[in-house]
Amino acid sequence: MMSGGSRGIGLAIGLAAAREGANVVLLAKTDLPDPRLPGTVHTAAAEIEAAGGQALAVVGDVRDEESVADAVARAVERFGGIDLCVNNASAIALDSTEALPVKRFDLMTQIQLRGTYLLTRACLPHLRVSRNPHILSLSPPINLAPEWLGKHPAYTLAKYGMSLLTLGWAAEYAEAGVAANCLWPETLIATSAVQNLLGGDTAMQRARRPEIMADAAVEVLARPSRAFTGNAVLDVEVLRQAGVTDLSSYGGTGELEYDIFVDAPQ
Repeated sequence: MMSGGSRGIGLAIGLAAAREGANVVLLAKTDLPDPRLPGTVHTAAAEIEAAGGQALAVVGDVRDEESVADAVARAVERFGGIDLCVNNASAIALDSTEALPVKRFDLMTQIQLRGTYLLTRACLPHLRVSRNPHILSLSPPINLAPEWLGKHPAYTLAKYGMSLLTLGWAAEYAEAGVAANCLWPETLIATSAVQNLLGGDTAMQRARRPEIMADAAVEVLARPSRAFTGNAVLDVEVLRQAGVTDLSSYGGTGELEYDIFVDAPQ
């Protein structure tokens, strides 16, 4: 079960999971094409099925409790249960406090915090009876360096809130064996958000492809839930633990740019 996933990292995770035989349920608002952005929840589901998995596209809003409940019920009806909950949906605005419109603040906190909470909460009864249940949030390790705290406090709050919820669930559901982990990219990832908001073509050349996050996510989700929980890890850390040392296949033609919240080595 994944929030978002019509494009970018979420779609890459869905495709990678499908290649491993997973059934993928996507909850997203993208019913119709947007001329500014590629893909809808329907085209994503079609790509996932073409990759060898089964997919269910659910048009809905992760911020809406009834919409989330309906998506989870449809997932259980179609596939018999839920083993994995991936909190992928997110909004980004990197404005300073005085420049950020309140409606953008509300959007980020509602998607990242409320949406993550609603989807995970709805999935938990089914995760508790799964053989290897995982919650995975695409959110960062909590870096309290003033550089990050002061750059874009509203976005930082929204993303760190996802991480705090997830690490909280790791503790809350440890005895039940439900894993909860956070995954974040070491570098920029070549997505529409990077293209449109974080530097255009120049930034895309300094970014890795979404597949690096997808491969790391599949690695985390395949681990025994009781053995790997309560972590906030970078994609490269996960892959290196899995024995992947050559990351050149994931792209980046020039010097790579570290992602938000990730400190460059000194």
